[in-house]
Amino acid sequence: MPNITYIESSGQSTTLDIPPGWSLMQGATANGVDGIVGECGGSCACATCHCYVDEARLAELPAPGAGELAMLDNVAAERRPNSRLACQIKATAALEGLRITLPETQE
Repeated sequence: MPNITYIESSGQSTTLDIPPGWSLMQGATANGVDGIVGECGGSCACATCHCYVDEARLAELPAPGAGELAMLDNVAAERRPNSRLACQIKATAALEGLRITLPETQE
């Protein structure tokens, strides 16, 4: 299982082993990480799992689809070039050690 580190806006970091195939949103909500709400349950319909992906590793992720890009237009916090929705990023062995930062607000 890949280790993924979630860095909350407070600076608190939590590193979790996320089962392959789970989304980073599922991993966060299943383990009580503050800062990811996931109101829609991962169907890419709410933007409450907005995160900032480590820029050095952004190219390792599949490109966001049209639905994700549309939802990123609705994020509550600042949208940045490394903004993604955690529900659209699946844990894989290739993402071992990935760090994502969570914004101050999701709503």
